[in-house]
Amino acid sequence: MMKKKLPLLIIVLLLFSSCKQIDKNESTAMPKVQTVSNVMTKETQEKLTPDEILKELVEGNKRFQRGNITLRNFNEQARKCAIKQYPKAVILSCLDSRVPVEVIFDQGLGDVFVGRVAGNFVNEDLLGSMEFACHIAGSKLILVIGHQHCGAIKGAIDNVEFGNITAMLSKIKPAVQMSQNFTGKKSSKNEEFVKYVSKNNVSYTLNQIRKNSSILREMENRKEIKIVGAYYNLVNGTLEFVK
Repeated sequence: MMKKKLPLLIIVLLLFSSCKQIDKNESTAMPKVQTVSNVMTKETQEKLTPDEILKELVEGNKRFQRGNITLRNFNEQARKCAIKQYPKAVILSCLDSRVPVEVIFDQGLGDVFVGRVAGNFVNEDLLGSMEFACHIAGSKLILVIGHQHCGAIKGAIDNVEFGNITAMLSKIKPAVQMSQNFTGKKSSKNEEFVKYVSKNNVSYTLNQIRKNSSILREMENRKEIKIVGAYYNLVNGTLEFVK
């Protein structure tokens, strides 16, 4: 006995209905992506300890390394912190474009103060900025971060003299002098030496902060703030802490 054939139009409608149902089920199963729009408040800032803030930055850096950075609603964050800001930390970084501070620590708007200068050294302007950040605005952590393949460090090693760069590099020269006990080739072409000088430069900067700012030194002695240093690897995004 011959089976009746369904009309072509009915077959097309059935297939279309089936596809729509699959699409609907798939879209329902997809998780909704949540974006962060909250910002640091005075209450949150006051509750955090320097160690907790450092831990948050380390965890943020690990998220960056994994490519799992937080999705943020920056427009909303900008509106929320437009009138008041309560950053938890101040980070002194090199000018280098490969070290975008908020990105490598997975921080949002209003989370951290950032000071930048080629070679991440301190002068009275940056010290004044840190004093404002910690003593006035309530930040509880100072992080000085040097990095791999730093051009300013190489320039100081090579005794580069050019315009205002000459005076700028003179601030880094003490770290070069500190590194004369390096056993390998003392050249800007030797990346191990450049790294050694970079770390010494971070250490020297930490000492300069404590030496030249009685306000920050006393705050650290009272354990109101923590002053730490780190070296950043451009290739894999990892951090090495420096004393």
